[in-house]
Formats: sequence, C-alpha cells, structure tokens
Amino acid sequence: MHPPPVRRLIMQGLLPALVVLCGLAFAPLAAAAQGVELVTLRASRDEGALNLEFTARVNLPRTVEDALQRGVPLYFVAQAQLLRERWYWRDKRVARVARSWRVAYQPLTGNWRAGLGGLNQTYATLTEALTAASRSAGWKLADLAQLDPDKSYYIEFSYRLDTTQLPGPMQFGLTGLGGQGEWSVGASRLLKVEPAP
Repeated sequence: MHPPPVRRLIMQGLLPALVVLCGLAFAPLAAAAQGVELVTLRASRDEGALNLEFTARVNLPRTVEDALQRGVPLYFVAQAQLLRERWYWRDKRVARVARSWRVAYQPLTGNWRAGLGGLNQTYATLTEALTAASRSAGWKLADLAQLDPDKSYYIEFSYRLDTTQLPGPMQFGLTGLGGQGEWSVGASRLLKVEPAP
C-alpha cells in the first residue's frame, strides 16, 4: 500500500520546498499592498547647490492606521547622504541631511494634520496628509563647491516610519527579535549623481 500523496511529499522533503516557493510567489503582492514605494527620486544642480527631490507612495498596514485613528502621532523620516566613491577605502561621506514629518489625527475636528518642522497643514483625509508628508522638492543636499568634477558620487536615500518617536509603551517589543513586523514601513534607494555638463 502506498502512502497518501501529501504524506509522500512530506517524506521526500518536497512539501516544505513547495510552501516556501508559494510564499515567495505571493510576497511581492503583499509588499505592494502596504509599505512605501519610491515613485520619484532625482538630484539636480540649481543655484550653486545639489538639490534632491523625491515622492513616495505610502500604504500603511492596518495596525499602523488603527493607531493613527486612535490619536497616536506618527513620524516619517527622510535621510540622504552624498558619498564620494573611493577604490582604496570606504566611500567618503560628503554631506548628510534629514527631514522629519509628523502626521496626526484630530478627533475633535475629524481632520488630519501633517507637519514639517514647525509648519503644520490640515487635511480632510489621511491620504492627503500622507501625500504631503511623503514628498519634497528643492531640498539642498550639498553645495556644488564641495563636489570634485573628476570624482564619482552617489546618494544613499531612505524614507521610513520612525518608530523611535512612538510613545514609550508602544515601542516595547518593536525593536527586538528580528524587526518590527507591520511597523517596519520604509524604502531606500541608491542614486548615482550625474557629472556636471
């Protein structure tokens, strides 16, 4: 008598492999549904400076959105560093900049607020507030005088949900044991800086 087909697969070690393959096949669909997608990331030279422009599309996981609905403010951080390539040692950091946006729900008015620094704006929907907190244009990264025209440069860019600014009790359990689960929302990219014309 032959064992049932599923048992035969387990005995041959093929079932775990099939489960892993199915998980890998559907992982991109789940990742596209929630998280951060960098739509644009550009560097430009203007008025003696190297400027950065980015636009991100943010789709929050249900847990994170529920926390927002309950009045917990979220902070999103964009960081960029300009690096000069070196063949003989680690690449040299020329400049580093960071910006932080705060998104919060106002239950009394039913409005959303997004702020950069001390400037706050009110929005009717969460989508509008997240759109305002996930883009920047004309962001000065470095003076052009800092760049050597004979060298190659690139930018390391990241945009993420900053869980270190959550209230203390909410941070418990987010930083240990292999990541932050649904609270790990972000994206990063390398961008080569084109030489001056």
